[in-house]
Amino acid sequence: MPVMSYREALNRALDEEMARDPSVFLMGEEVAEYDGAYKVSKGLLAKYGAKRVIDTPITELGFTGVGVGAAQAGLRPVIEWMTHNFALLALDQVVNNAAKMRYMSGGRFKMPIVFRGPNGPAEYLASQHSQSFASYWAHVPGLKVVAPATPADAYGLLKSAIRDDDPVVVLEAEMMYGWTGDVPEAETLVPIGKARIAREGTDVSIVTFSKPIKACMEAAAELEKLGVSAEVIDLRSLRPLDADAVYASVEKTNRAVVVDEAWPYASVGSHVAQLISANRFDSLDAPVELVASEDVPMPYNHALELAVQPSAAKIVAAAKRALYLE
Repeated sequence: MPVMSYREALNRALDEEMARDPSVFLMGEEVAEYDGAYKVSKGLLAKYGAKRVIDTPITELGFTGVGVGAAQAGLRPVIEWMTHNFALLALDQVVNNAAKMRYMSGGRFKMPIVFRGPNGPAEYLASQHSQSFASYWAHVPGLKVVAPATPADAYGLLKSAIRDDDPVVVLEAEMMYGWTGDVPEAETLVPIGKARIAREGTDVSIVTFSKPIKACMEAAAELEKLGVSAEVIDLRSLRPLDADAVYASVEKTNRAVVVDEAWPYASVGSHVAQLISANRFDSLDAPVELVASEDVPMPYNHALELAVQPSAAKIVAAAKRALYLE
């Protein structure tokens, strides 16, 4: 299998889907002439032209609304937000129009639209630009939400999202665009709503999604040195959520640590922890642990910025508590 970066995998997915279906188009700030703020759309303007790769003004509410209307009219827009932090300005169009149109029309209108861009903390971006909005989107009926953690899943999930007849929010992460990994050479779709086992284990389940997968894998390697076999579950899809995969892992290990880089209050991580506690209580030998970002605005100081977020050390400590090792 060829090795690709996360951004290259997203670019390949966009390219293939635009070639396959002329109703697919990309719209957002600097996606065309500049090849994308993160170079995800590199080369697409030259290949598909300005009617299908469209630079917009800095008006998230406006161009998101144009995309919603285009989807309602039968096109398949991909809306790129330069960051999900800016998507707050488009919240009304996503929540009140895209997510509800199919229901409010009695199923007469489909809404095949993708909203994508980087989500969560990066580096040196301070409190207004380093927020995770996973729970904002996952909270809303009518939206599907995916969070690929590998180049292969970025490729396969974006293709599935573009082909879906419901609105799909794709959570990327700025720090992941340079990550590399194997991507299937043949066209491959990753189904929305299916988690994956990133690492097999028998003693404790570590459940996560998106960028924290790296810290979770590092923590599992550290725990192995202590004789602890950690299983890492990558949710991949937040809505719909593959709860059965999580339950199967917890039934095997009897302990769970949930890791989410968002704030802990009403987060995806806290929801998953609650599901485990409520539905697999008899399988648990210890309370479910939650490792999240500290419940504060993101500091600009880099040392404090790192201290706020989940880390391998914090995950190891949580696993030890679940195993009664400290």
